[in-house]
Amino acid sequence: MANALQFSATVQATSPVFSKRMHCQSLRHRPSPPLNYNYNYNLLATSLVLSKRSRRALKVSCEAASFDLLETNKIDNEAEKKITCVMKFGGSSVASAERMREVAELILSFPNERPVIVLSAMGKTTNKLLLAGEKAVSCGVTNVDSIEELSFIKELHNRTAKELEVDESVIAKHLEELEQLLKGIAMMKELTPRTRDYLVSFGECMSTRIFAAYMNKIGAKARQYDAFEIGFITTDDFTNADILEATYPAVAKSLHGDWISDPAIPIVTGFLGKGWRSCAITTLGRGGSDLTATTIGKALGLSEIQVWKDVDGVLTCDPNIYPHAEPVPYLTFDEAAELAYFGAQVLHPQSMRPAREADIPVRVKNSYNPNAPGTLITRARDMSKAVLTSIVLKRNVTMLDIASTRMLGQFGFLAKVFSTFEDLGISVDVVATSEVSISLTLDPSKLWSRELIQQASELDHVVEELEKIAVVNLLQRRSIISLIGNVQRSSLILEKAFHVLRTLGVNVQMISQGASKVSHLDYDFLCMSFLVCNAHFTALEPKNRPVSTSHAHYIPSKDPGAALNGGILALYAWSSNASKRFDDCRDQVTRHFGFSYQVNISLIVNDDEAEQCVKSLHKAFFETDISELEWECVSGNGSAST
Repeated sequence: MANALQFSATVQATSPVFSKRMHCQSLRHRPSPPLNYNYNYNLLATSLVLSKRSRRALKVSCEAASFDLLETNKIDNEAEKKITCVMKFGGSSVASAERMREVAELILSFPNERPVIVLSAMGKTTNKLLLAGEKAVSCGVTNVDSIEELSFIKELHNRTAKELEVDESVIAKHLEELEQLLKGIAMMKELTPRTRDYLVSFGECMSTRIFAAYMNKIGAKARQYDAFEIGFITTDDFTNADILEATYPAVAKSLHGDWISDPAIPIVTGFLGKGWRSCAITTLGRGGSDLTATTIGKALGLSEIQVWKDVDGVLTCDPNIYPHAEPVPYLTFDEAAELAYFGAQVLHPQSMRPAREADIPVRVKNSYNPNAPGTLITRARDMSKAVLTSIVLKRNVTMLDIASTRMLGQFGFLAKVFSTFEDLGISVDVVATSEVSISLTLDPSKLWSRELIQQASELDHVVEELEKIAVVNLLQRRSIISLIGNVQRSSLILEKAFHVLRTLGVNVQMISQGASKVSHLDYDFLCMSFLVCNAHFTALEPKNRPVSTSHAHYIPSKDPGAALNGGILALYAWSSNASKRFDDCRDQVTRHFGFSYQVNISLIVNDDEAEQCVKSLHKAFFETDISELEWECVSGNGSAST
């Protein structure tokens, strides 16, 4: 018997009567009778249950501390009935019939897992639905059938069902409803946020139905769920709703109850919810399927949340900008949230909150490359030797320079500025302030579903309101480059970043730096954001672009002999002759300040400069051995120039 056992047996001696606790490590080896015992054991029969996930109860006899297996009886084990994890698959992972087959095979390759599956819409279906809705506003009812995107969506889903040998009737009703909805939009000549959410919900509803039908076809019993029908209760903020606390018990009741009564793999729509007041379908914003997955994980108290993407985990920068970006093996919840907020496309900005609250690890994996280790996101990790975690780029940002008309000492100036944005419902991203002025950027992700004309009118209204209290300068086509790393190395990060940008001739138009503490280990991380012009982002040749340059300057070269030891081997392996000096320096700083930090530095630059900056910064931070440089910078014994 492979499982270790621990049980209690009550034995009776001839004189006096007493109870004795006896321990047995395994039934494979019969233990010798205990020495120095004068008691005469009577025959005793008792029952015990194997630990872990065993399904058997055993009756054993105990005589002179020797144990024999008499019989086994099957029993129901409650642990066998529990769902163990969430597996979320993005749109590219289920973009075709072939991809759905591979995902099904991947799910079934984990026989010991009992997962909940969360799916996004197939491929670019969400974008196609939005375009179809916008065209329907002006095309007229009779021309809806000719909308190219509608034809594409119909053909994609019908072809996928046919290739998977699934009955097309599973989506026929939804395709018909979709066409009728577009005709209604054409008749009304408007696409409201509420209707927009209903429109994009068809993508997830159809992908999950096709996939659940295919799973049942191949013999893996599955059951499809619409998130808005199983308890996902949200605010009525259409296109960007927040999940309410009432969601957790409702989802747990629906999924766990069905699993106990009739076990089947739950296939749940991502990205969707139901407004608590309107009872209408809402969406959680771009990438909201990640939030669906972590919400289910918290609701059911699962052991792990798996987010399957089309990249090898969270990377050191966007691989579309710089192909040599490397996966980050370990992150904290706070780091992951910061990366997502500042533009990393791997995770939804709010998705880490439920996982952090329930302390459930999140594993980001590649569905195209399942053997890659991916990124493990937990509450804490060792940051003592980290310099930079990742470089993130956010494009097409709007910047506002706001100066007080009263110059020094204007009471409540900042409060008036931010109350204007609150009244207009516009999110502010990066902020830099002084007593007489404030520079800030507006978060473009909050406007993802709005038409460009509407965005322009909102910006004009913002400027008009702010000009009542200040002088306003509106700057568009800017980019934010954010460097997330260790605040103990913040001076080094800043110096090296500005050296790279100076070499490229890029002017930083705004800088913001913030630090936030990582729980339990008392490490803080710093995010630095730089603002540059869009023009610098694309004007230069790829091999000279700044993002990759920074990356190489900041991260030391890999040391194949280095031990992983909970850190990031690919990014934070140090040369052997410098490791002790790093440790000594780190210990001195930690003793002096009492804790370590992580840092987020945001630099605002022109859009056309940004991509070049990201490439150059990536090279500078992630592809250059800077151990000697860092020691000089930290100790103050030399120049830290490259």
